[in-house]
Amino acid sequence: MEAVAAVLKEPSGPFSIETVEVAAPKAGEVLVDIKAVGICHTDIAAATGAFGNPFPVVLGHEGAGVVEAVGEGVTNVRPGDKVLLTFNSCGECKRCKSNDPAYCLQFFPMNFGCVHSDGTNRLSKDGATVHDNFFGQSSFAAKAVANSRNVLKVADDADLATLAPLGCGIQTGAGGVMRSLSAKQGESLVVIGGGAVGLSAVMGGKIAGCDPIILIEPQVARREEGLALGATHAIDPIAQANTAEAVRAIVPEGVDMVVDTSGYLPAVEQAVNMVCTLGRIGLIGVPGSLDAALPVPLVQFITMGGTVRGIIEGDSDITGFLPELIAHHAAGRLPVDQIITRYPFSEINQAIEDGHHGKCIKAVLTFD
Repeated sequence: MEAVAAVLKEPSGPFSIETVEVAAPKAGEVLVDIKAVGICHTDIAAATGAFGNPFPVVLGHEGAGVVEAVGEGVTNVRPGDKVLLTFNSCGECKRCKSNDPAYCLQFFPMNFGCVHSDGTNRLSKDGATVHDNFFGQSSFAAKAVANSRNVLKVADDADLATLAPLGCGIQTGAGGVMRSLSAKQGESLVVIGGGAVGLSAVMGGKIAGCDPIILIEPQVARREEGLALGATHAIDPIAQANTAEAVRAIVPEGVDMVVDTSGYLPAVEQAVNMVCTLGRIGLIGVPGSLDAALPVPLVQFITMGGTVRGIIEGDSDITGFLPELIAHHAAGRLPVDQIITRYPFSEINQAIEDGHHGKCIKAVLTFD
């Protein structure tokens, strides 16, 4: 069969809207008619070749759509089901068996390798391979061959364009607070960065009952959005360069948690002086250099019992946390609609450009 797709032919090149051939799903696979897909910072990073993914390639990993066909052995979904797609995992390693699929021992090859488990691909163009299976889906295409482990059935009346970003960015930010750092009622929270992931962390903090919730973000519109979504304070790091001092002006003893979604090392470095005793720092934002390192004052962190940990996908699991987030959205506690701007799929390059210049927070591409 054929489908329209955004093909990236070379690192950092523009996405080219082309018609590709799509092979039928094999055992354990699910063919999804994609209706909407969010654009995530990880897509942009992968587009540069930073993760070693091959080219030409179809990226996209916040897909949502309708099941068109299933391969042998698939029982969790059937044709006609609306589904949400998320990251891939093996299901066999000790992390998957302990219900920690975000830390699957095969996470990198299964999500960035852009090849299916049998070593082949499901997309082609004029007989030549187009690499797919990015994050187990490659949903920058009208049809994606996903894997049964990273496909979640949702309600028949679900708004797929709203739910699509939950598959990565939203669950990462909200889960970083709610699950990775185990936020408790009344604990104080700092979020560094007011993009889609950071604002999701703000929403997660509000759901968890955190107070105060302090957002550090240079763009005024995003600070205002953060306040509308549940932040109690917003700090402009340009006007107040010593953000640790600004945080302690609000919470003199220091905060319980800091979540960094920026990956900007000068901003992250200040986090170690923001936390109080037993304070936790969660690192989500990916820095621009693989050699980036966070200097941690050892004596200070030993004596205060501090914790610094990395966070992938908000410690999410597809059958547990994603349904919880969907329920929060339905109840009005996770108003992700407020940060979404919808674009026709053909405008993918414009959507990326708008996100780069701060004209939108979370771009979602739609096929209808």
